[in-house]
Amino acid sequence: MAKNRVVITGMGIYSPLGKGLVANHTSLYENRHGISNISILQTRLSDILPAGEIKCSNDELRAGTRFTSNYIPRSVLLSTFAIEEALDQAGLLTHKNIDLYYATTVGGIDISENLVESRLQGNEVDYAGFQYHDCGASSSLLGDYYGFTGRRYAISTACSSSANCIGKAAQDILTGKSMYALAGGADALCRFTLNGFNSLMILDKDLSNPMDNRRRGLNLGEAAAFLILESETNAIERGATILGYVSGYGNTNDSHHQTASSEVGIGAQLAMCAALKDAGLQPKDISYINAHGTGTINNDLSEGNAVQEVFEKVPPIASTKSYTGHTLAASGSVEAIFSVLSLQYDEVYPSLRFGEAIEGHRFASFSECYSTEVQHVLSNALGFGGNCSSLIFSKA
Repeated sequence: MAKNRVVITGMGIYSPLGKGLVANHTSLYENRHGISNISILQTRLSDILPAGEIKCSNDELRAGTRFTSNYIPRSVLLSTFAIEEALDQAGLLTHKNIDLYYATTVGGIDISENLVESRLQGNEVDYAGFQYHDCGASSSLLGDYYGFTGRRYAISTACSSSANCIGKAAQDILTGKSMYALAGGADALCRFTLNGFNSLMILDKDLSNPMDNRRRGLNLGEAAAFLILESETNAIERGATILGYVSGYGNTNDSHHQTASSEVGIGAQLAMCAALKDAGLQPKDISYINAHGTGTINNDLSEGNAVQEVFEKVPPIASTKSYTGHTLAASGSVEAIFSVLSLQYDEVYPSLRFGEAIEGHRFASFSECYSTEVQHVLSNALGFGGNCSSLIFSKA
């Protein structure tokens, strides 16, 4: 008897490349990034550090929702559009028995830091605004907003968060624990994150150069991206369009360092091998690798070393963070959608601004989108603390 498979029937995204799948695909194909000077977030670093910022204020975002409170986190507001696009594409806009797998690292910190600043200035504040500070509150807010009656998860494993949401959701579909899963995540720019990464001295003051020997650091970004997962059997029975398959998932933790990867990338190696085994594929079957590729000295060297250990011949490999910046908890689901677009359009998306292979790597990235046959895409998400995840997506 053939194994039941996990399929993707809906996707939605709001990123620095634009609102919706069409806008994002157009930017990917045309090699147009969404990184610019910061203008929405009020920060002293606005003229110093570029970022992938969505040029829409919280008031403007909230006006497109049914939320009325001023204390709704920006990441939740961004999520509403992406979720509705995914539900609509899957034909599940009015369906309620959906399990939510929500990833975020920022949660409601953006609201909390504004309240704290106001209080320090001597103003009275509404302490009720702090109720949305933690990550779980965002999952609850969205579950209540849409009236979902299924389980609600909040996963926060740094930069691998939404990749783990997709992996966990796929496992639950396969075991019959979930019928419909809405999996993904969102993170918004905030001063806490910007200042924190700046203190680590890993931010680039110019456009970043991931997967490049000239790399100096990363650009941060913000986004929301979600996928609808269900079993192949269920999708066929209800006549849903299958966009792609979640074929493999691997998650490991090398516990090497709180904010750095091991030089040989042992965690990434193990995650990629686990995903390949889960998918029943060999390294030679992978058509394209969407690398974690943050643009930091440590990550890109480590990840590349890991790739070389797993792949005798490295397939086309690139980092789409060169388009969006590093969207943190959302990056796994953003790049999952980019991976599915790659499968749908038989295109591979580049490391924009690539020019020089990393010393010690026997492969090179590329700088422009091009067409080629794509059957299976491996997407890496490597988080602080050593939480490493790999997902494999396959053509429908």
